[in-house]
Amino acid sequence: MALGVPGTVRRIVIDTAHYKGNFPDRVSIQAARLDHAIDRLLVTQSMFWATLLPETKMGADAIHAIDEFASAGPITHVRVNSIPDGGISRLRLFGTPERR
Repeated sequence: MALGVPGTVRRIVIDTAHYKGNFPDRVSIQAARLDHAIDRLLVTQSMFWATLLPETKMGADAIHAIDEFASAGPITHVRVNSIPDGGISRLRLFGTPERR
């Protein structure tokens, strides 16, 4: 998933609202800075991106606000891994946009 602008993530919010039985047990997030990404190669390349958020336990029908995670510097893309597959209502990344 491409971000609107390159930036540094300061807070992650993973929302499993309305998923009371089909929510992921754990979620991890990978991130990368790709200034000249080629869409058809993103999936393959994303397997080797840095880990922004290691596998983190999730709960049913909850908002998970996460303030402690690895720094990946300014990024342009993220990959969300749901383990096992389950419902995520919304992912929000809050941070500081890169100045140009």
